[in-house]
Amino acid sequence: MWASLRNIGRNAESGGYRRYAWTGADADCRLWFRMQAEARGLDCEVDRNGNQWAWLGDPLAGDAVVTGSHLDSVPDGGAFDGPLGVVSSFAALDELRRRGVEFNRPLAITNFGDEEGARFGLACVGSRLAAGQLTAEAAHRLRDGDGVTLPQAMEAAGYDPDAIGPDPERLARIGAFVELHVEQGRALDLTGDPVGIASAIWPHGRWRFDFRGEANHAGTTRLADRRDPMLTYAETVLAARREAELTGALATFGKIAVEPNGVNAIPSLVRGWLDSRAADQDTLDTVVAGIERAAREHAERAGIDLDVVRESFTPVVEFQHALRDELGAILKGSAIRDTGRDVPVLGTGAGHDAGILSASVPTAMLFVRNPTGISHSPAEYAAEDDCVAGVIALADVLEGLACR
Repeated sequence: MWASLRNIGRNAESGGYRRYAWTGADADCRLWFRMQAEARGLDCEVDRNGNQWAWLGDPLAGDAVVTGSHLDSVPDGGAFDGPLGVVSSFAALDELRRRGVEFNRPLAITNFGDEEGARFGLACVGSRLAAGQLTAEAAHRLRDGDGVTLPQAMEAAGYDPDAIGPDPERLARIGAFVELHVEQGRALDLTGDPVGIASAIWPHGRWRFDFRGEANHAGTTRLADRRDPMLTYAETVLAARREAELTGALATFGKIAVEPNGVNAIPSLVRGWLDSRAADQDTLDTVVAGIERAAREHAERAGIDLDVVRESFTPVVEFQHALRDELGAILKGSAIRDTGRDVPVLGTGAGHDAGILSASVPTAMLFVRNPTGISHSPAEYAAEDDCVAGVIALADVLEGLACR
């Protein structure tokens, strides 16, 4: 499966993946998913929001056990973030069939659409729509960097944008959702464990900072006469690092847009996007408030106008304790455990479809060890033995949940 998926959307120069929502690479990933499902005799369908479902058993029976993840990527992302969960889900089903188990609950494997938000700037669009956390009206207003709207992109890909919206009937059929994901950090590498269980997802959000100054000639305008928003933006980036260090949070300016974007022109507008995450809501509020306060102080001194807009926000997600504990009990007796210790339970600063769905259905997550901790990069990696351990762990969990 890795071999058949490896080259889809891969950039030859960077070695990273550019699998953006509703593009040709996305269509190829969707075709790959359908072919994997059909090869296993699963019934494949696409819901009103473009999410793919591969069913074993009757989808209408209810109390289904669902697993899966996503296949899209960030710009020049790695091979494991998202795809590892989907590949492992199909492999876990193969393992369960090898064991000869009998299912007494329906099983589904999913590929949620536009999880990374690389094209339209909002993460987890497919699951947010299904869970009613993103309205159809708001989704229709989303645009990519070229001005293409989400409805236009969906329609060009052969999907009906007028059908998108909450899908409570589908979610009501799900008894449990378990998402496997490569760890986006080094906690498991430090403990020496191949697989861990998620406890919670940190609260996180994205804020857009618009710094407006005055465009002018770079070669003729005295430094004292400039209203250069780039300087204020730079001061804000440094302030974000300081505030994050003071609070123990995370703050990153990773995306920027400049107008007029000329080498010999002082910018009139610098637009920067802040991503910030913290272990709790109070800390997140503190770090973002500190960054905005510093930005406004620098802007006022430099004669720069500043607007700050919160574009997205996800509160802390505590995965259902009963399901989390059940996974721990199942895996304590699993073949992946040879130490006699419990499976590690760890929090994460990364958002996931499982976090979005947690408000509607019982959800849990498994993490596979990442020896470098690098993610959202072509250097993202998980060893084959650890990936196999993840498959066995997921198969054990699915057997414990769906085959009793």
